Amino acid sequence: MVQVREGRAIGYDCDVLVIGGGIVGLSTAHAISRAAPGTRVTVLEKEPGPARHQTGRNSGVIHSGIYYRPGSLKARYAVRGAAEMIKFCAEYGIPHAVTGKLIVATDRAELPRLHALVQRGRENGIPVRELGPAQISEYEPEVRGLAAIRVRTTGICDFTAVARQLGEASGAEIRYGAEIVQVDRRPERGVAVRTARGDVVRGRVLVNCAGLYCDEIARLTGDEPEVRIVPFRGEYYELARPELVRGLVYPVPDPAFPFLGVHLTRGIDGGVHVGPNAVPALAREGYGWGVVRPREVAATAAWPGVWRMGRRHWRYGVGELRRSWSKRAFVEAVRRLLPAVEEGDLVPAAAGVRAQAVLRDGGLVDDFLIREEVRAVHVLNAPSPAATASLPIGREVARRALGVLGEL
Repeated sequence: MVQVREGRAIGYDCDVLVIGGGIVGLSTAHAISRAAPGTRVTVLEKEPGPARHQTGRNSGVIHSGIYYRPGSLKARYAVRGAAEMIKFCAEYGIPHAVTGKLIVATDRAELPRLHALVQRGRENGIPVRELGPAQISEYEPEVRGLAAIRVRTTGICDFTAVARQLGEASGAEIRYGAEIVQVDRRPERGVAVRTARGDVVRGRVLVNCAGLYCDEIARLTGDEPEVRIVPFRGEYYELARPELVRGLVYPVPDPAFPFLGVHLTRGIDGGVHVGPNAVPALAREGYGWGVVRPREVAATAAWPGVWRMGRRHWRYGVGELRRSWSKRAFVEAVRRLLPAVEEGDLVPAAAGVRAQAVLRDGGLVDDFLIREEVRAVHVLNAPSPAATASLPIGREVARRALGVLGEL
């Protein structure tokens, strides 16, 4: 496609240039191809393959949407996305299962929050069954609790396989090993990006689905996102005795935090993940305490919202750090749900890093955050349940990108 401005022809490599080859970026490419056939889409991903970070480093849970505020994007997209994800996996033969899950109260102080979740689930249109201690044992013989709710629409799948299939079905040009180092956006001429290899790719509209680096890409584009990504590492163990857990078991979450707490998840491979906790990472891809990138640490520390967040939530943070540094403390947290677990039952597993958007005032952005700018659409917060909700999120981002494209 060629656009003429001031007598000069501008050659574009694509109509929509998507940065990020995780599940949201690839879903966006897929949705554009479905909504506007013939639109040329290029996806740039810095890794050698898809879904190498948040998409491929989680529990693989298809969330029901029970936790999220009714009417929020997270609630609407999760409920819709869970059903669509099951259908997508079935259509393409991607391993998946609808297992249901238990959310278990182990302390009387948690009972009001559990009952609130029942109401929230019903408001979101999610079938929920309330259970007493004896009924908990029917589903999970080794789990102990005062009360629980069963959410039958929760499932599990292979999100990396989903992302790969979305990319293949999109018909987009996908370039791996393409790390962005420079963005040149001009309202009258489009967007050009330069990769670390020296390649230049030109598009009419840029879509930023860069996950852990989405705020940096926004600033390279010339936009101020008004949030900063603060990376939180989630550390997991594998259960050496997976027979102790039949399905998915969660604690009652604290609504003051966007994290669900340590839970037990039987994956599609039959193994049981235990975790995650949530500790500050010392790099955006800081999958262990030994991974430190001083420039990224300094940039995070320079954002005033980080210090305000720390003052507000330091007690919660101390508990998470304790579970990171002490396996015994981690085991104590697990035993609240699964008393039979022993320290030797927990085998270290791969960690993940969550890209949490933090506001200047220290508030944690709880919902999806998508912003439109001149020739650009930025996805600035796509927390859990982003993988579950990736199909409707992709359609929403695609709708906005095509709207920006149509205005040119």
